[in-house]
Amino acid sequence: MYESGLMIGHFEPLHLGQMRSILDAAGQAKTLHIVIMMHPAPHPDFNITLQDKARWLQMACADLPFIHIHTTDEIELPLHESFADVSIDIVASNAKLQRLKDALGLPTETVLFVAENHPLAQSDISGQLVMPVVTTPLQSEFDSYAIARNPVAHWSALHPQVRGDYTKTVAIVGGESSGKTTLVHKLANYYGSSFALEMGRLYVGTDLGGSEIGLQYSDYGPIALNHAQAIRAAAARATAPVTIIDTDFVTTQAFCEEYEGRTHPFVSACIDEFRLDHTIMLDNNTPWVDDGMRSLGTPEARGRFEQRLLDIFARHDIELHMIDQPDYDARYQQALLIIDKLIYGNPNSG
Repeated sequence: MYESGLMIGHFEPLHLGQMRSILDAAGQAKTLHIVIMMHPAPHPDFNITLQDKARWLQMACADLPFIHIHTTDEIELPLHESFADVSIDIVASNAKLQRLKDALGLPTETVLFVAENHPLAQSDISGQLVMPVVTTPLQSEFDSYAIARNPVAHWSALHPQVRGDYTKTVAIVGGESSGKTTLVHKLANYYGSSFALEMGRLYVGTDLGGSEIGLQYSDYGPIALNHAQAIRAAAARATAPVTIIDTDFVTTQAFCEEYEGRTHPFVSACIDEFRLDHTIMLDNNTPWVDDGMRSLGTPEARGRFEQRLLDIFARHDIELHMIDQPDYDARYQQALLIIDKLIYGNPNSG
């Protein structure tokens, strides 16, 4: 058992193979220090910060007090496709390792953990380093380079703490009786995804006794806040690269403007601060069904509300993917094509 160990990596994304290597190293050292670095070529579809990566590992190792997480944006690791492409500069490597040891206050006897196929594990190189090298077993079923290039295609390899940052939220919006909620459930079942329900409707049931008769301006803030929490929870437990959201903050704002005649500043802030990744809007060209909680059933009211939605989307610079098929199954098929193209990169979709 070593007194102290060190692991260094990009961890973008953190995957199960890396976690198994961490656990193997932690079994060989009384204290394991993990240093996370910025990725020199991050994936363009995901905005991952150094703090995001620190949070993943902090949460993953929260019940393992002998593992300590650190970050640095001062020391870079070279970017390569395979270890065969790596040439080791002993002087530069020793300088980096020494800076890390000094910065973290690591004891002299600290060892460096690397995979058994890592170039630093070669005996002619490891013997020249300022830190002894100890290997962890190769996790051959996990290709870190392939996972980093296409996290969506390797979803099952991603650590659960990571998935909330790699799922894309897709809001299904539209006027009353446009088939939003049914479509949400169909899409969630098709993709096996988590989803967030429409909070306005739930709020009417939990706080207003099942009728909008008591709805007032002060209710729109709590509705938006509840929706933000529901979206965050759905993304955090993401089971697929897509997370489906029933309506959005724009819809809440549209109802506020429709019923109260004014814009709610908190809801506006939610629209801008809790941006959803994609928005699919359903045209209001389906039959109106009175379910006891709907009030905008006339053609004039439906048209006015749809235009209000469009105006607010434009006001906040939100791109829409319109579905105008009046047939419900055709809407479902059109939504699948849009999501397949946006999330899964199917060039034959949309």
